[in-house]
Amino acid sequence: MVNFPTLRPRRLRSNKLLRDFVAQTHLNAANLILPIFVKDGISEPEQIQSMPDVYRYPPNDKLIKYVENVKEKGIKNIILFGIPAYKDEVASSAYAKDGVIQRALKMLRESFKDQILLIADECTDEYISHGHCGIVLRRNGNLVIDNDESLRIHSKIAVSQAEAGADVIAPSSMMDGVVGAIRRDLDEAGYKDVAIMAYSAKYASTFYSPFRDAAYSKPSFGDRRGYQMDPRNSYEAIKEVKLDIEEGADIVMVKPAHTYLDVIRIVKDEFPEYPLAAYHVSGEYSMIKAAAINGWIDEKTAVLEITTAIKRAGADLIITYYAEKIAEWIREGVPF
Repeated sequence: MVNFPTLRPRRLRSNKLLRDFVAQTHLNAANLILPIFVKDGISEPEQIQSMPDVYRYPPNDKLIKYVENVKEKGIKNIILFGIPAYKDEVASSAYAKDGVIQRALKMLRESFKDQILLIADECTDEYISHGHCGIVLRRNGNLVIDNDESLRIHSKIAVSQAEAGADVIAPSSMMDGVVGAIRRDLDEAGYKDVAIMAYSAKYASTFYSPFRDAAYSKPSFGDRRGYQMDPRNSYEAIKEVKLDIEEGADIVMVKPAHTYLDVIRIVKDEFPEYPLAAYHVSGEYSMIKAAAINGWIDEKTAVLEITTAIKRAGADLIITYYAEKIAEWIREGVPF
């Protein structure tokens, strides 16, 4: 009988160098995407109360300085969200040539050339008077989102963002067919090389609340459960992602991230060849911040553990308000 030596898995955990040596998941600043709010009508950065340490930036030299600062720390991917000077029922400020996002994109492209990746969130909620992600019509006495009419507006927004210099358009409305409509109109307008990062599996989540405060985009009536996904469903995400891929999405997404790790894994297992983004959303951010401010958790350790979990679940790209801090902490060495 062969006597095997005692198995001791702890050998490979005995010091940090060994733990790093055999670690199966690694964070990289190149895979992080930083959300930035750009607001018309201000000249200085504006603190967002429900999101400590996150600001709305004016489309001026203050925005350029901030992007330069995060670029030096290793963050070269940003996604822009606009807060316009005016809203109307057709979201015209979202596709105006002098709109807040269009001006920000042009300014950043001119300042940084190809040194940063510019992603434009494409939706109507920040720009439309009622706060929904599409055009609202009255039918049989009820207010409803007109899906097909909304596609026309979303395509106009996407083309205007591409014209302004966006590398990637990120449609977040969850309108049926929005990826296909945008892909068709981008191609017809000569922007065949502009990529689409689809918010494919976007759940109707309470964790978006601080974002709606930040972007003044809370719906004035009803909610978004009629077009965003039901949190009780996981495998439905496969259907949504498959449809977006068939319509021309280059990158797909699960949102939220931290509370939907199972969905991230399901989607990655089903579509391993497609880049998968996960959005660690405002409410997930603010919960960590609140706990850290109250001294209940160590912020750095918690953020790195959660972000590692999102990557471990299968995300290739992570959109997070902590991107700048994570890049700093990666340089210092993760505390595992």
